[in-house]
Formats: sequence, structure tokens, C-alpha cells
Amino acid sequence: MKADAVRGHLDGLLLAVLEPGPLHGYAIIAAVQQRSGGALELRTGTIYPALNRLERTGLLSSSWQSSGERRRRCYELTDEGRRTLAGERTAWNEFTAAIGSVLNPTPSQGLAT
Repeated sequence: MKADAVRGHLDGLLLAVLEPGPLHGYAIIAAVQQRSGGALELRTGTIYPALNRLERTGLLSSSWQSSGERRRRCYELTDEGRRTLAGERTAWNEFTAAIGSVLNPTPSQGLAT
């Protein structure tokens, strides 16, 4: 899938995969890839700046967690992040409905001639 297809939707994707609970960066990348059936492969150079921005704006919080000898920064949704995700979902549903009605019109919509 083209990288342009994700542009404008990255925040919603990140918030959605963090909805069930905290994840570290590579787990976020893996979750997006798994949920998309492999269609979306996000790069670390895309993910980490976005996570930092979402944290600065109060949509995410983060903490350091240890896994054996390794320390990882884990991100989770804030209450504001959950509200924003709900808005992203509403906007996405409206957008896809509008595009769908143009690309796949129903007979009642008729086709302009």
C-alpha cells in the first residue's frame, strides 16, 4: 500500500492500536501490520516522531519498562487520547461513507449523465 494512503490517518492508527493497553514502539509497528493483514508497514522513522508528538499534545503518556536487561518506552492512551480516538473513528466512518457513495453508487443515487 502506498505511504500516501496512511498520511493523515497515522494518529488514528496509533491511537487505535494502543486502545487495548500499553505497547512499546516495535510492538505498535507489529500491531498495525498484523491488524492490516500486512498491508501497512510503518517505519520507525515515522512512528517515533508521531508517538512523541502525540505525547506532547497529551493524547499519550509513556513510561520506561524493563524486560530482562532491556528497557523500553511504553506508550498508552490518556483520557484525551480516548476521546480523540472516538472522534477519529467518527471522521473515518463519515469519510469512507462519502467516498464509498461516489465510487460505488447505489441505484437510488443514480448516475449523472
